[in-house]
Amino acid sequence: MSARVPDTIAVIGAGTMGAGIAQLAAQAGARTLLHDPVPEALERGIAGIGKGLDRLVAKGKRTAEEVEEITGRIEAAATLEDLAPAGLVIEAAPERLEIKLDLFGKLAGIVAPDAVLATNTSSLSVTEIAASTPGTERVVGFHFFNPAPVMKLVEVVAGEGSSEQALAIARATGEAMGKHVVDAADVAGFLVNRVNRPYSLESLRLLQARIGTVEQLDRIMRRGAGFRMGPFELMDLIGIETNHAVAEGFYRQTFGEPRFQPSPLQARKIQAGHLGRKTGRGWYAYADGQPHRPDDAPAPEAGGGDGRTVAIVGSIPLADELRDAAAGAGFAVVGSDATDPWLTLDLRLDEAEGALPAGPRAVLLARGSLHALDPQAAGFHAVAPLEASRLIEVTATEATVPEALERLEGLVAGVGRHAERVADAPGLALGRVVAQLINEAAFLIGQGDATPEDVDAGMRLGVNHPRGPIAWSAALGLPHVVAILDALHRELGEERYRVAPLLRRRLAVGADLG
Repeated sequence: MSARVPDTIAVIGAGTMGAGIAQLAAQAGARTLLHDPVPEALERGIAGIGKGLDRLVAKGKRTAEEVEEITGRIEAAATLEDLAPAGLVIEAAPERLEIKLDLFGKLAGIVAPDAVLATNTSSLSVTEIAASTPGTERVVGFHFFNPAPVMKLVEVVAGEGSSEQALAIARATGEAMGKHVVDAADVAGFLVNRVNRPYSLESLRLLQARIGTVEQLDRIMRRGAGFRMGPFELMDLIGIETNHAVAEGFYRQTFGEPRFQPSPLQARKIQAGHLGRKTGRGWYAYADGQPHRPDDAPAPEAGGGDGRTVAIVGSIPLADELRDAAAGAGFAVVGSDATDPWLTLDLRLDEAEGALPAGPRAVLLARGSLHALDPQAAGFHAVAPLEASRLIEVTATEATVPEALERLEGLVAGVGRHAERVADAPGLALGRVVAQLINEAAFLIGQGDATPEDVDAGMRLGVNHPRGPIAWSAALGLPHVVAILDALHRELGEERYRVAPLLRRRLAVGADLG
């Protein structure tokens, strides 16, 4: 259904998010009314918009004349009654249900009956907000990401009673603001925050199981996959108590779904008052409020294979990438019929793929932990596409032949990657997190609550993931992903690692997740 952007848009809440949304509305050509019940906050919000627009001029993205025109469209609204002309009201008030219910109840009697009432909530139910609002059909979710003028995504969320016309107006407005608009279901976390949950929760489980340290896990996510920030850096930036409250909300809204069980590690940080950057201490300590970023050593230069023979056995995409990387670094790459190779890499997901040559070996830890698969070997894991990675995780058991680990780390350095030694587990760290991101996407898509295209766009544009889970599943191959999840479910016995039905069905017929 087509719709046009309302001539007048109102925004309630002049904090960072509300002011950013108001700036976008004015840039889209609408008369923009900005309201905040605190006069000083309203003044700060208007001033903040001016600074934001000045930055656009400094960067050459807007002319001074354009900014003057945009600024002229923004008006401070002292009272809710001043918002009466608005055809769309976007609420960006604090994330408390009682505040939003009170606002929408009042607005329903102020604006026109056909005006759309949009909530920028990131975690509350749009249906619940609408149920107490006269004119339920005109209430929609309109979820922006922070900072609103910069982030390229907006989620349009349909409550149970939201009309197609109201949703169409929200979509048209988002597009006029220059956003990529995705449709999201009114479920816990909508689309982006739902699929993104494993990034923090699974990382916390890895820390609790002592697979790696905080610094290691952050480095693995950044260098192994290209995330802009590691999960613990990100939690410190957002606020540990905020992240934990979201986890508790997910757990309540999904009636105790094991995938969303909050972490006791976060609860202890909160009890100690260590909330992140705002308190000077969280997962990291902060000196004088300065951002913390662990130093990353540069990856070694690729090369130095010197013709040493490496047997690579397996048919998954990562095996082919490792063959190319090893050959490019000067190693002589052979298959399972090799005689006495310097090192054998076992990337089989099924032992029927071929026998291994004798000698030192390293096992890809997808279908189990090293202890379960081959305790005398070294273990490793990497996530495809390998070209985007500067790091490969390695591990060993008490029984690992020292020569196998030494040669594995030599091969990793030879192909230009940093070898990060972690504790043993299926998928090690990065593989486990990525598999859970893919699995969560498959749950959402399989339930009809998102499309594959919207999931990938949402994760890239909403939370800056290096790629979406659908693209990741294609790069890794579903057999690899399901092998990790099945191994975790089998070895740990936890329901949070059960494979999404859609993932299992697509694997059975040889289809991809997209």
